[in-house]
Amino acid sequence: MSINKDVRAFWEHEPCGTAPAIVGDAPSHTREWFEQVERYRYEVEPFIHSVAQFTRHRGKRMLEVGVGAGTDHLQWARAGCDCYGVDLTEAGITTTRERLALYGLRSQLQRVDAETLPFDDGFFDLVYSWGVIHHSAHPEKIVSEIARVLRPGGTFIGMLYGRHSATALLLWLRHALVVGRPWRTPADVIWNHVESIGTKAYTQPELRALFSPFPAVSTTPILALSDRDRLPRWITQFYPASWGWFIAVNATR
Repeated sequence: MSINKDVRAFWEHEPCGTAPAIVGDAPSHTREWFEQVERYRYEVEPFIHSVAQFTRHRGKRMLEVGVGAGTDHLQWARAGCDCYGVDLTEAGITTTRERLALYGLRSQLQRVDAETLPFDDGFFDLVYSWGVIHHSAHPEKIVSEIARVLRPGGTFIGMLYGRHSATALLLWLRHALVVGRPWRTPADVIWNHVESIGTKAYTQPELRALFSPFPAVSTTPILALSDRDRLPRWITQFYPASWGWFIAVNATR
């Protein structure tokens, strides 16, 4: 639980995607501020739309685990879903509620630790979680809870970090090799130097094992900005997708 307390403190300070370098001089929580958060998110991660396919899920009862700044949650609401959302932080819940209110949209939002979800078995048609589960002290508990609250045939869509990635290698070079500590593992570097303490990254087989409560699981690596932004494009354009820091997960209950 101490890790989750530290994770919460980290993201309470600044919901994901709302750093000053992103929002610039826009006054906090104004329409301009929110739209700058949205603009940046989909400029650097345009593939979110093709993975989530928001508009294909109209009318479904959906839960987002880790709403953050509410940018993706807004897309689910716009798509006509019956939206529910949870977040470990009050900042995430408040930010998302204000974001939706600007457009006259609503969601049932709660601040909870997703290791224990306050919903009945089989309550949702769809659960979505982008870049969140790997921050938990016990990701397997969140996955088990997601499987529990999904109806039979329901779908999980999300993303977790990949350890066999260009980003993980660059992190290891910076925080291990360059500083004379080559014995540090990539997992140790990611745990201590990526966002909140305790961050994890997985191989594709590890993710399929993590999502073993689901009868059908597919994983798809995606090259992220962090895989490519430190080297010239004439080099990174030849990277295979398998080197991607992001691994999209689609699982059917």
